[in-house]
Amino acid sequence: MQQRRIGDRTVSAIGLGAMPLSTKDDRPSPADAEAVVHAALDAGVTLIDTADAYARDEAEFGHNEELVARALRSAGSSDDVLVATKGGHTRRGADWELDGSPSYLRRACEASLRRLGVEAIGLYQFHRPDPAVPWEESMGALRSLVDDGLVQLAGISNADVAQIDSARQIVGPALVSVQNQFSPGWRSSAGELAHCAELGVAFIPWSPFGGVGSAKSLGSTAGAFAAVADELGVSVFQVALAWHLAQADVVVPIPGASRAESITNSAAAADLQLSPDQLARLDSAG
Repeated sequence: MQQRRIGDRTVSAIGLGAMPLSTKDDRPSPADAEAVVHAALDAGVTLIDTADAYARDEAEFGHNEELVARALRSAGSSDDVLVATKGGHTRRGADWELDGSPSYLRRACEASLRRLGVEAIGLYQFHRPDPAVPWEESMGALRSLVDDGLVQLAGISNADVAQIDSARQIVGPALVSVQNQFSPGWRSSAGELAHCAELGVAFIPWSPFGGVGSAKSLGSTAGAFAAVADELGVSVFQVALAWHLAQADVVVPIPGASRAESITNSAAAADLQLSPDQLARLDSAG
């Protein structure tokens, strides 16, 4: 599989977004969820994205991290896999809330370390800005986690350009990634993607299929991607991922999957080549 860089780590150009294994109402059984992670590894995926808050509700906080850790242990050697988790989102019942305070982030990171069973987290990402806590305080907390050896690489999620620049100033060279929502039908983070490309910072699009597959989005975006998929004889989801990879060499999409077949299909997109004409048509469809 094509490879890309996140900081000093080389990872597969397409990762696995593990969130659906824990948050979907019809989520897979533990055995089937483990099989999804194994299928990703078999397809050459070496980036798995999780978070402590990925669970049905507060009562099973940490579910996704524990699932990923269990699947990696049962797979045998996984030293080349970069596990990226997040902290800063909390759950009250089934509701999503925020806590970006330094004290909470320290506790959250330490709990993630225990659940993942590692001495240091490969990539730890601040999940979402907390309006109640100054951004600089949250970034200072992220820096301290790196300095204290709890985290090897740091990232931020759902951040704007000014927040990216502030994070780089505070966290320093350990700040290696930005994870924002970006997809064919949701391109509001195009400025952040371009900024990351200029800086050489990895841009990790979450929800990368938005606008290509749902019935409510069968407009020009979905139609253009479906047409290219027909031309190439591949799934529309593979075309969407190939389009992501063509945006910049810092882009590493993390499609979610709750079936082994889904991540196998997605991983195959890493080597799909779009022609200049096809890429131009897809770019203009947004």
